[in-house]
Amino acid sequence: MRLRITLSAVLVTLFMWSGLFAFQRGRRGGFREYDEPLVTPADAGEKTEWAFARLKYPSPRYWNWTTDYPKADRQFVQGVRRLTRLHTRSVEQVVDVDTDEIYNWPWVYAVEVGRWDLTDPQCQRVRDYLLRGGFLMVDDFHGTQEWEVFMASMSRIFPDRPIVELENKDQIFHVLYDLDERFQVPGTAALYRGLTYEKDGVSPRWRAIMDDKGRVMVAICHNMDLGDSWEHADNPRYPEKYTSLGYRIGINYIIYSMTH
Repeated sequence: MRLRITLSAVLVTLFMWSGLFAFQRGRRGGFREYDEPLVTPADAGEKTEWAFARLKYPSPRYWNWTTDYPKADRQFVQGVRRLTRLHTRSVEQVVDVDTDEIYNWPWVYAVEVGRWDLTDPQCQRVRDYLLRGGFLMVDDFHGTQEWEVFMASMSRIFPDRPIVELENKDQIFHVLYDLDERFQVPGTAALYRGLTYEKDGVSPRWRAIMDDKGRVMVAICHNMDLGDSWEHADNPRYPEKYTSLGYRIGINYIIYSMTH
C-alpha cells in the first residue's frame, strides 16, 4: 500500500507540471512530446549506479530509436529516483550499437524494435554484451509483421536460444512490485482510436531470452507501449492505471537487471 501511495504522489507531481506547461503555452495539454527547450540539469554528468541507456540502432527510418525521446526517459527516471534507492542519473544516455559504449551500461532500452535492422557485427556486439551480464529491454512493437522484423535481427543475435513466455511466478515480476495482474499498456496511437492494441497485436506478450542459468537477458514487451506510459505520465488524458503499471514494470526490470 505504501508503494502504491508513493507512486501516486509521483504521478500527481507530473500532472502538476503538465498543467503548468499547458498554462504557459496558453493551450490545453494533449498527446504531445516536449516542445519547450530542454534544460540540462546541473547533475547531468554525475557518475551514478544506474542511468537510462537508450540504444541507437539502424532502421529504415533513422529516427525510430528516438521514439518518445527524451521525455519518456527523463520522466521515467524521476520515478526511479523517487521510488527506489538506486543512485540514478537525471538524464538519459544514448548508446550507439556501433560502439563498445554498450559495455558501460548494465541495462539498455530499445524502442520500436519492429523496425530495427542490425548488421552482423552489431548482432555480435549485442550478443557479447548480453552474455557478459548485460540486460536488454525491448518495447513498443506490435503485431505479427513487426514481430517478424524484430526476429530477423534477434535470431542472428541468439540463433541458439529460444524465446520463452514469462510466467506470473517469475522473479522479474516480484523483485520490488508484485505484478501477477498485468494488462496491456497502450500507446497514444491506440487510445486515439478507443483501443488498447495496434495492428493485429491484440494480446500483450511478456517474453524473454534466458542465459544458461535461467537469468533473463532480453525482456521482450510485445504488443504494448511502456514508453508512452512514461512519456505521458504528466498528461491527464492518458489513464493513470496504464502509467502506474508502466512504471512498475520498468522499475522491476531495472532492479532485476542490477541484482541477477
